[in-house]
Amino acid sequence: MKVLIIEDNPLNMKLAAEILRRSGYDVVEAVNAADGIRLAKEDQPALILMDIQLPGVDGLTATKILKQDEETKHIKVVALTAFAMKGDEQRMREAGCDGYVSKPIRYKEFLETISSFIK
Repeated sequence: MKVLIIEDNPLNMKLAAEILRRSGYDVVEAVNAADGIRLAKEDQPALILMDIQLPGVDGLTATKILKQDEETKHIKVVALTAFAMKGDEQRMREAGCDGYVSKPIRYKEFLETISSFIK
């Protein structure tokens, strides 16, 4: 199964990608929203992990764009974020995120969340 990670922090990208690859997932990486949206259309991943704090177009805006596009609206999007305050989850869901994983990533919880979205 293919997972697209859209994350601008190199350390967070490396960690998430390594965990997923070791668990048998095919990983595609993008460091900004524009590249992520393009790769989502080209590669049609089973899941997108979307950092919320991206340079330029933020992750919530990118999610809205993906969810409004016929080619990508079916792809599950999980927010990957350090924002875990009350109300943040609601904001992410309103933007179209199907779930979220808080940073720092906790290995077991991270994989459980990913597998719950990829059947």
